[in-house]
Amino acid sequence: MSSTKLKILVPVKRVIDYAIKPRINKTHTGVETKNVKFSINPFCDIALEESLRLREAHKGIVDSIHAVSIGPTKAQDILRTAMAKGADTSTLVDVGDEIVEPLQVAKMLKSVVEKQGLNLVVLGKQAIDDDANQTGQMLAGLLGWPQATNASKVELKDEEVFVTREIDGGAETLKAKLPMIITVDLRLNEPRYATLPNVMKAKKKPLEKLKPKDLGFESIENRLEVVKVEEPPARQAGVKVENVDELVAKLKELKAI
Repeated sequence: MSSTKLKILVPVKRVIDYAIKPRINKTHTGVETKNVKFSINPFCDIALEESLRLREAHKGIVDSIHAVSIGPTKAQDILRTAMAKGADTSTLVDVGDEIVEPLQVAKMLKSVVEKQGLNLVVLGKQAIDDDANQTGQMLAGLLGWPQATNASKVELKDEEVFVTREIDGGAETLKAKLPMIITVDLRLNEPRYATLPNVMKAKKKPLEKLKPKDLGFESIENRLEVVKVEEPPARQAGVKVENVDELVAKLKELKAI
């Protein structure tokens, strides 16, 4: 890699822990969030891990790793976790209980990128709560930067970044020059755990707290309205058959043939 210094931004989102089955709330307007465990979005955790590995593999090239979260005040917890794992600094854009759609998130991230002079954004391809898979692409469009999505491998060589991603029937490798956007997939790496000593050290690392208006946004402009949230209909259990004749008979019974 050249002498170009990498200043990496890693957006992280606070979501209901992946091990918990979400429940629809009583008003059917969303999922129940009271008395539920929250944690860092798994895809965001992988993006952070990849940023840390880039720094470890290319000594002196990565100048800084900055974590940012756009969410409630409690999102400070996942930022402290990110810094305990190795992020240098962090920013919380506190939006309270507001739901922020991908386009608005991308606009706010653009402001953070420009404010801090960052040249690489590594983020999860999606969050497990809304599964939008849009923020990275929108951010690339707003900044006018090249993008590589669904990364399963990231390499730095000379002046270029090589990103491999899985496609139907094989793999595809893209290359681009900085600055750029990379969104990561699940199989890219396995995130490390935050050790207790590093958790304690993270409490002293800088955590900047902002409101949307500090980035030039007087209000949250959402374009979608949730009309109703429902559980998917229950499916009948399948049955096992002993032979082809039984299979044909069962399909006829169900009027499938």
